[in-house]
Amino acid sequence: MTQIQRFNTNPRMSQLVVANGFAFVSGQVPGNAGASITQQTEEVLAKVDAQLKAQGIAREQIVSANVWLSSPDHFGAFNAVWDQWIPSGHAPARACVQALLMLPGLDVEVAVVAAV
Repeated sequence: MTQIQRFNTNPRMSQLVVANGFAFVSGQVPGNAGASITQQTEEVLAKVDAQLKAQGIAREQIVSANVWLSSPDHFGAFNAVWDQWIPSGHAPARACVQALLMLPGLDVEVAVVAAV
């Protein structure tokens, strides 16, 4: 039987699930709706970092990322922060789409999968 570990769980979701050699970090959103896309991106990536680091997982282990942006106008500013955050030579497979996020003022959400 597969061992599944769930972390930071509430009745609706877990912030991180480890199963079958992978860690799945749920979509992280900024707490500061209305901040600039740069500030929101920095906050979201810090939240991803915190989830990974709590389980001893490094950014270099990220294998896949899904990114949701509220507008294609945010693509350049998001990538400027992302490109500094991802370790050189360790870019994951990534999808980035425009989406209406759940709360007004939210401009970015990021979910990742990492090898453990």
